[in-house]
Amino acid sequence: MLPESFFAQAWTLYSRLAPDAPRIKALLEARGESVLNDHVALRTFRLPGIGRLELGKRFETWGYRREEKDLEFPEKKLTASYWLPPNDRLPKIFISELRLEECSSELQRWIRALAEPALPRLQAAGLELFLTPSWSPPRHEDYARFLAESEYAAWTAAYGIQINHYTVFVNALRTFPELRDLNAFLESHDIPLNIAGGKIKGNSMERLEQSSTLARAVEWTFSGGKKELVPGCYYEFAKRY
Repeated sequence: MLPESFFAQAWTLYSRLAPDAPRIKALLEARGESVLNDHVALRTFRLPGIGRLELGKRFETWGYRREEKDLEFPEKKLTASYWLPPNDRLPKIFISELRLEECSSELQRWIRALAEPALPRLQAAGLELFLTPSWSPPRHEDYARFLAESEYAAWTAAYGIQINHYTVFVNALRTFPELRDLNAFLESHDIPLNIAGGKIKGNSMERLEQSSTLARAVEWTFSGGKKELVPGCYYEFAKRY
């Protein structure tokens, strides 16, 4: 599978969970912008064969190279790594994993019961792993129960291992010199932004500014065919210094 085909298929899946994303892309293109992706992010669990390093190796066949320094998010019990692309037409790959061993025993049992039956298939899969359902849908009751402990675990259990967000590379936009200008444009089109921690996270001293849309509720099918409205994906915007 060629990178262009993979990211196009992944965008289609992602757009169903982030209905604002294709609308924003269309609004930017209507201004004459060419939207470049800074990075895409995937979520997984620290389990044999599907941890971040194992998943990242699938992209290394395209020439991606892993940055040596990992990122740690202690409060969320996450470890993450970046893979740099072989050319500037492709996005960086950001893969995070939940350190299950630090979660409650109840949550660990829930995730293992979901994921372990699917591990042999996932371990043998190539890039199609990110484009097809990872495991059987969980019960909505379990999703709701463990959401309070870990939004990350609940989201990944529901949606599986797939792209959680695409990120617009703001530096490549010609008509928005600052991230705040882009944010104002989006809000003028009634697109809600995530204001937790401020609309813009980071600064020039940190060499990165980011903002994002709110993850809208989408209808998702849980175990037994039960349909519920739950938060989907968000669209991110990054300016690098």
